[in-house]
Amino acid sequence: MNEPILEGRQLTRRYPGRPHPALDGVDIAVRAGAGLGIVGESGAGKSTLLRLLLGVDRPSSGEVRFAGAPLARADGREFRRHVQVVFQDPRSSLNPRMSVAAIVGEPLRSLRVGGGRTERAERVAEVLTAVGLRPEDGRRYPHEFSGGQRQRIAIARALAPSPRLLLADEPVSALDVSVRLQIVELLQELVERLGLTLVLVSHDLAIVSQLCAEVMVMRHGRVVESGPTATVLTEPADAYTRDLLAAIPQLPQNLGWAS
Repeated sequence: MNEPILEGRQLTRRYPGRPHPALDGVDIAVRAGAGLGIVGESGAGKSTLLRLLLGVDRPSSGEVRFAGAPLARADGREFRRHVQVVFQDPRSSLNPRMSVAAIVGEPLRSLRVGGGRTERAERVAEVLTAVGLRPEDGRRYPHEFSGGQRQRIAIARALAPSPRLLLADEPVSALDVSVRLQIVELLQELVERLGLTLVLVSHDLAIVSQLCAEVMVMRHGRVVESGPTATVLTEPADAYTRDLLAAIPQLPQNLGWAS
């Protein structure tokens, strides 16, 4: 089995004044090419786990490792180049004062990758095209786009430095139902074409089934079940997973399980 790109070992996170930990002894291993979905209701610990994996918060105990080494000792610039994130709400994650080209090119400048100004501009045009936008859209500003288009801009920004791993935190939940499928299909196409590894935080099991080969179910800061998506969602072993499935009106019968 190949070495995990990103790994958490016995991750626990406690916050002052709270009787129970937000995260309690969680193990997670993200391997190249194996998309992983993290599911659970609000308060399950999904976002806390994501923050620890991104290094924006530190565990109270346990350890995050990137490429086999402790994240605390990893080269920060190298980590940010290879691990990028797409947030839930594109409206709040895009700076309204910056042009789209400046937003998408920001990781190239801050991480000092992509060559000179001309090469960076070419890369911005390339990733805008990859997400279904036009290179000339780079001259416009976020408020001039729809919610779905803004999320495409956010995805283009994440793709700009050519990451190995893409972490997506509820990337379609803030969008209209009519455009959610378009963004899911875009993510699926990009993962397959670019060889990205995806970690998807979502409460939507149907979306997880389409994008992720593995799934991890969380409740109250703990992992209650994990394994191949097709197995967990069709033969759930834990009662909580069965309750989550029962709460969905009906999963499509012809779901194409990610593999």
